[in-house]
Amino acid sequence: MNKVYASAAEALAGVVRDGQTIAVGGFGLCGIPEALIAALRDSGAKQLTCISNNAGVDGFGLGLLLATRQISKMISSYVGENKEFERQYLAGELELEFTPQGTLAEKLRAGGSGIPAFFTKTGVGTIVAEGKEIREFDGHQYVMERALTADVALVKAYKADRAGNLVFRRTARNFNPVCAMAGKITVVEVEHLVDTGTLDPDEIHTPGIFVQRIVVNATPEKRIEQRTVRVSENQAS
Repeated sequence: MNKVYASAAEALAGVVRDGQTIAVGGFGLCGIPEALIAALRDSGAKQLTCISNNAGVDGFGLGLLLATRQISKMISSYVGENKEFERQYLAGELELEFTPQGTLAEKLRAGGSGIPAFFTKTGVGTIVAEGKEIREFDGHQYVMERALTADVALVKAYKADRAGNLVFRRTARNFNPVCAMAGKITVVEVEHLVDTGTLDPDEIHTPGIFVQRIVVNATPEKRIEQRTVRVSENQAS
């Protein structure tokens, strides 16, 4: 089975359509599948529910899909740094399901593992728990959280072999492995593609069984979300 596609657009062809739930890896702008997000924008698919830790920034990452009004709902833990997101949400144009960050990761991991729900202390006594089952274990209250799965997962990895075994690089791993697990169809954007059998089994972070399609983006932009600089003491004097 050939999992490698010539472009991000080809990798998404026949996969994405209106009304789907899309899980997108990344944390801030670190480890986001840049080319796949742009290709999703160009596909024109709309009324999407996006599961992602956050929503990119204006004009980059998932911010591209907000600008074109292709996202109708976000399931996220953080939505700062994006004025268009703020505008749409406050205007009632965008639905938002806030989820604590660790809970979001576990919901995706559980979904990918075939676990329908789990109990956690996180969110008990807050608006996060409203409308959800609360149960007591050993004298402590826990809220039941339903797992998350996605029609399509868009993932960024540093390296892959042709079978789809993935290696992530440092903090760019973040939500990508659990998104890969949770997707019914997982499309991965990688910087390096190697032959099957090249990777040391102990080096592999996500096995190829979770990956259906691969596209190479050897020169991603890797934009910095907030660049902070200061004047050196020599310059100041």
